[in-house]
Amino acid sequence: MTAELYNFSVLDIDHKTRQLDEFKGKVLLIVNVASKCGLTPQYEGLESMYGKYRDKGFEILGFPCNQFLSQEPGDEAEIKSFCSSRYDVSFPLFGKIDVNGNDTAPLYEYLKKQAPGALSSKAVKWNFTKFLVGADGEVIRRYAPTDKPESIEKDIEALLAS
Repeated sequence: MTAELYNFSVLDIDHKTRQLDEFKGKVLLIVNVASKCGLTPQYEGLESMYGKYRDKGFEILGFPCNQFLSQEPGDEAEIKSFCSSRYDVSFPLFGKIDVNGNDTAPLYEYLKKQAPGALSSKAVKWNFTKFLVGADGEVIRRYAPTDKPESIEKDIEALLAS
């Protein structure tokens, strides 16, 4: 049975449609990101983790979001330039999306349903909320924005080892 996650298509940062089934068989960390947030330095930890595990079947998918205090005001070209020049981001970045409200991206509707937040909340609390997805496409867990990438490495290692 194919996990529902792989049925989604999304626009990447260069406005090209990508099917999530290209990530089949990989452990994924899906993160809503922002360039002007107090948590923006997490890009460094994410990139470090990506470098460490990408050859072992791990991918990070970054989705810029401007819904939290307008902390991602730029267009895709500006976001890409910032991530590249400031944090040397090499993991895939996607087009800017909404993660809450009437215009929530279908992928995020699915992620929130599969892994509710604290007190069964569906809403994404802030930038840098992270969703861990197993190699089978099943959503394993949601992490709070303040959970640093290095604090979830053990969970990623466990999934990569299984």
